[in-house]
Amino acid sequence: MSGDIQGAAGPPAHGLTGSPENGPPVVLIMGPTAAGKTDLAVALVDALAPQQACEILSVDSALVYRGMDIGTAKPSPALRAQYPHRLVDICDPAEAYSAARFRADALAAIAEIRARGALPLLVGGTMLYFRALLRGLSPLPQADAALRARLEAETAARGIAGMHRWLADVDPVSAARIHPNDPQRVQRALEVYLASGRPMSALWQAAGQGLGVPALKLVRSPRERSVLHRRIETRFDAMLAAGFLDEVRGLMRRGDLAPELPSMRAVGYRQAWAHLAGDCDAREMRRRALAATRQLAKRQYTWLRSEPDCQWLWDDAAPLEQALGLVRRGLVRHGLGAAS
Repeated sequence: MSGDIQGAAGPPAHGLTGSPENGPPVVLIMGPTAAGKTDLAVALVDALAPQQACEILSVDSALVYRGMDIGTAKPSPALRAQYPHRLVDICDPAEAYSAARFRADALAAIAEIRARGALPLLVGGTMLYFRALLRGLSPLPQADAALRARLEAETAARGIAGMHRWLADVDPVSAARIHPNDPQRVQRALEVYLASGRPMSALWQAAGQGLGVPALKLVRSPRERSVLHRRIETRFDAMLAAGFLDEVRGLMRRGDLAPELPSMRAVGYRQAWAHLAGDCDAREMRRRALAATRQLAKRQYTWLRSEPDCQWLWDDAAPLEQALGLVRRGLVRHGLGAAS
């Protein structure tokens, strides 16, 4: 990613994918971490009321976990009381929450919201969840403990760079999409290949039915990478000041959580756990957490630039007014509102 963040070109003029049908379309508010997605969502809710009711549905793999509030930048209880968010605080951190479970939960919520004539606003940055929703899921092999142990041993012997080269040999499409320093996803892609005999990318291509509802894809982003990096740093320092390390200490004291769990591998939590376990000092913890968050943003941008039919809403181009115009035109196209 260069200094300027380039979006995908060529969305339809109305911004919608899919064919018109009865009921509101679905609005996806996507973007990198710390881009201001929640602020845009609540501003849209206010701007569209009372003519069009909206409901927010979180698309975030960390917000599903109870007790993980500060480090996930979870919307405050006061904000959620005013603007309810679906799929927040629905799991204990000891549980695993999968893309398949998200898809089932999200589709059920979308159907319920649209049945009432409300507009679903799907807000978040977990691109795997957006992909599962938009393109469907192909059945992947279940986790195999013995195979996973073998891959852990291979990682210790080869290093993550060697594992990524192995993945590039057997599944170059997945290797191009997965960052070389993301051992969890590298190992999972290799596990799928070894268990099924087929590249994970090929299984994804064979995915089933997608969303099945017209979707307006909005991407909220600053235009400059340096602006996003400053926001990431400011937000993480605010988390530390708000008691993030105390939050992680409380999670560690439970006794039933481990750093290998998906919840504890969330960006920020993984680095804070290592610090509190004595693996690094506070300065190094902060450096690692910021570096991991910037890498997360880079992966999010890679996915977003490859996603077709997106409307990019930049900081310097009146993002709320742009979003409001696109949403209103989408509602008119479905016979649900008047242009303004």
